[in-house]
Amino acid sequence: VFVSGSRESAFVHAISSAGVVFAITRACSQGELKSCSCDPKKKGSARDSKGHFDWGGCSDNVDYGVKFARAFVDAKERKGKDARALMNLHNNRAGRKAVKRFLQQECKCHGVSGSCTLRTCWLAMADFRKTGDYLWKKYNGAIQVVMNQDGTGFTVANKRFKKPTKNDLVYFESSPDYCIRDRDVGSLGTAGRVCNQTSRGMDSCEVMCCGRGYDTSRVSRMTKCECKFHWCCAVRCQDCLEVVDIHTCKAPKSAAWISRT
Repeated sequence: VFVSGSRESAFVHAISSAGVVFAITRACSQGELKSCSCDPKKKGSARDSKGHFDWGGCSDNVDYGVKFARAFVDAKERKGKDARALMNLHNNRAGRKAVKRFLQQECKCHGVSGSCTLRTCWLAMADFRKTGDYLWKKYNGAIQVVMNQDGTGFTVANKRFKKPTKNDLVYFESSPDYCIRDRDVGSLGTAGRVCNQTSRGMDSCEVMCCGRGYDTSRVSRMTKCECKFHWCCAVRCQDCLEVVDIHTCKAPKSAAWISRT
């Protein structure tokens, strides 16, 4: 749990709110909830760039998902009037809007040999991965803000940056040093974390270990190998012993000294 008003906290609130919208909307479409179903507004005929079509199938009722998420996720924050509550409400809304951003129209053609003389269309949410990737970009471009004088909103902390839109993530406090274990800020540190020696990304030993270096241990483990398909219908494998190198981040020197005393 993030206790500070950092950009990481902003992302967690946004992605959690988006997840509630996605899960509730999907449950509505699959008939798992008695209180909702497909989008009731998607009825009759309509027109797009390809011509006329009829609404059919089951359009995802994302408006219901957004309404539910707003009532459920925002309930705690609406009781507060401080900067953190305003920040969380803003980021919760940004997460909900992100799901709606990737609604896409899907259609099925009808006619002789698929001539598409008649189309039936519906609205469907995209895979949640798209929402997650979008919010990850917003996390990287999150805007630091401060409360305004009357305490009803916020302005940018640095006047050189643009004012945040409803789609942007906002935060009040700079991120703590997540390399070091600090329970007060919710950081577990990276000591002992498994890292990827060959990676150039965030999971690389260079980045993950924060320049402290890493330890390498050689371990043996059983894996499935020489798998073959047998008609019909089974896959049979051999058990093989595999020796691999595991790389784990070193602890800070100060932490190592404390553990010895």
